[in-house]
Amino acid sequence: MTDAPRVIAIDGPAGSGKSTVARAVAERVGLPYLDTGAMYRAVAFASLREGVDPDDAELVANLAEALSLDVAPEGIVTVDGVDATIEIRGPEVTRAVSIVAANPRVRVEMRRRQREWAAAHGGGVMEGRDIGTVVFPDAIVKVYLDAKPEVRAARRSKEVTDLSYETVAADLARRDALDQGRTHDPLREADDAVMVDTTDLTVEAIVEVILELVP
Repeated sequence: MTDAPRVIAIDGPAGSGKSTVARAVAERVGLPYLDTGAMYRAVAFASLREGVDPDDAELVANLAEALSLDVAPEGIVTVDGVDATIEIRGPEVTRAVSIVAANPRVRVEMRRRQREWAAAHGGGVMEGRDIGTVVFPDAIVKVYLDAKPEVRAARRSKEVTDLSYETVAADLARRDALDQGRTHDPLREADDAVMVDTTDLTVEAIVEVILELVP
């Protein structure tokens, strides 16, 4: 019998600080980092690249199940042999990703891959929207990061310099509604997660809060 992977689950909406915090925590605790959101973005990227309508659930699911996908701990995302690290963060993928992520078969496939990844790496710091609630309900640490909507929009608009604050804020509100309202694995705080409001906290302060929870 093998030991269960040591998983630190960091969930929360876009702009809450998940990626930056998860990378820092991973470095401090010596575990690899996985951005599960990048996996759904990769499926959206592949769909758009193949001319598949993100709303076509069956075709998107078939594509996801056949996809060659690698999300490296350092952040490089390779889709069917193509480096898509930059493209998956673009506005077209951002608009499509919540639709793709609501696809039940896509979610089943991505969860399978996430669990395989954790097993292969002996665990990891994994961030997303359903890590603590669905993918790893037995994670050794579960944290839910959140922040005021205007703060999250300001953070994201700094990352997406080609879009206005108003456009980013509207898109975040749309994604929040889709992610929280979807039927399968909606974005929510796990019952046993520690909620951290990152609105007025530095990255270092958030990391320290999480590190204190690690057994």
